Amino acid sequence: MEKVFGFHEFRPGQEAILEAIFSGEETLVVMPTGGGKSLCYQLPALVLPGITLVISPLIALMKDQVDSLRVFEVPAISVHSLMGIGEQEEALRRIAEGSYKLIYASPERLRSAPFLKALKKRPISLVAVDEAHCISIWGHDFRPDYLKIGQTLEWLGRPQTIALTATATDRVREDIVFQLKLRAPKLFITGFDRKNLFFEVVPVKRSKEKFSHLAGRLDRLRGGAIVYAGTRKGVESIVRGLDRKAIEALGYHAGLEEEERNRIQEAFLEGRANIVVATNAFGMGIDRSDIRLIMHYNFPGSIEAYYQECGRAGRDGDPSTCLLLFSPSDRRLQEFFIEMS
Repeated sequence: MEKVFGFHEFRPGQEAILEAIFSGEETLVVMPTGGGKSLCYQLPALVLPGITLVISPLIALMKDQVDSLRVFEVPAISVHSLMGIGEQEEALRRIAEGSYKLIYASPERLRSAPFLKALKKRPISLVAVDEAHCISIWGHDFRPDYLKIGQTLEWLGRPQTIALTATATDRVREDIVFQLKLRAPKLFITGFDRKNLFFEVVPVKRSKEKFSHLAGRLDRLRGGAIVYAGTRKGVESIVRGLDRKAIEALGYHAGLEEEERNRIQEAFLEGRANIVVATNAFGMGIDRSDIRLIMHYNFPGSIEAYYQECGRAGRDGDPSTCLLLFSPSDRRLQEFFIEMS
């Protein structure tokens, strides 16, 4: 572990999880963001004889993890839609030859016959379903392929499986177990308290007061910040307002072209940009250690979403703030989203 990943000791829960995996047990892990979930399948991947298939929701998340593994000379690859045809064919050829220990793919990639054919040529020791709460949150809606993962695992010979998430209610955990067809899984919940995160709620009555508080906080910022707004229009309005105050911020939402979204994400992760104003489309897979402020300009749709988004802060263990600007009028926005759904 120290030689490859540079860690001298396990974080809370990791050792017990690894023992369960090496004992052949299926596992469901609920561990806070920044708690070290990735090591729970990356370390076994290097020890177990076959390949480890990692099912991940976002291309950016897959690429970030693969890039990090390659720094340690771990043979890993992600197969995704941004690759050219020739690049995909070469990746599948090398997968079939056994050139990789970790293979990252989305649930949608599991519909690809050439990809599955390449996987079938190598023994699969472990399947890791990262951000497993997406099975329940997205699978019943706009990403139905999440609900077909269990069926695909059966076709692949029912390899040992670990599901991991930072947040999951009892209902979501039950859905994960049911959809993945996990066999008597061992449940690990390592706690939700991040002692370096400080939560603050500031009541505001008018939009001008809310923006003034936002600008004041960002003007004193040291490190990175993510400001979550409820709508795309809100994101753009906040960015324009900050620009007028000479505070540089990038706006991110699902209405932007994929190339632009990737550009903004990379600029933030590399520290070339410190402030991103975004809808909830931004966040999953954002692994920047010095995020000092998570600010919710509008309150989110659920406590799970709030915890997940706040979990981006303070991954280096230093004190960081999670600030909610609360206005009673924000309630109407969430009521509108509920009615529209």
